[in-house]
Amino acid sequence: MCPPGPGGREREGFEMNETMVAVVGNVATQPVYRELATGASTRFRLAVTARYLDREKNVWTDGHTNFFTVWANRQLATNATASLNVGDPVVVQGRLRVRTDVREGQQPRTSVDIDAMAIGHDLARGTSAFRRAKPGEAVTVAGAGAAGQPEPDWETPGADAGAQRHPEPAAVT
Repeated sequence: MCPPGPGGREREGFEMNETMVAVVGNVATQPVYRELATGASTRFRLAVTARYLDREKNVWTDGHTNFFTVWANRQLATNATASLNVGDPVVVQGRLRVRTDVREGQQPRTSVDIDAMAIGHDLARGTSAFRRAKPGEAVTVAGAGAAGQPEPDWETPGADAGAQRHPEPAAVT
């Protein structure tokens, strides 16, 4: 039995001792929407740049940028695809997943994913107009699954930048 989530609803797939994060950043790639046997799925890259005050120059300076692959499922996937565009400031809350992929003859690659439970625009940096989706209402997902739309190459080169690159699988596991 899972502990109740918002509104007393049981949370599906909740596990004890998971690393939950709330991350503030910018949408770095256009969301990619897919209809799978298990329901809708969307993924996009999120850029999070630390900023610090350079006391010698008395100016704010950008630090290192971290990139996360954000995964959303079911209704959250549909709404995120219809609502988000590259450059939008967002807040993402979800489960942190760090995976290392070892491919034969290549350096290991580490990917950091967030299985989103909630996504919203960062209202500290702009305004947004919320529109509640009515039950059974079809939400238009512009360009979703459009034939001929290339999959973005989201792989980040590891230590061996000259190694052959492989596209990320489209299925959610």
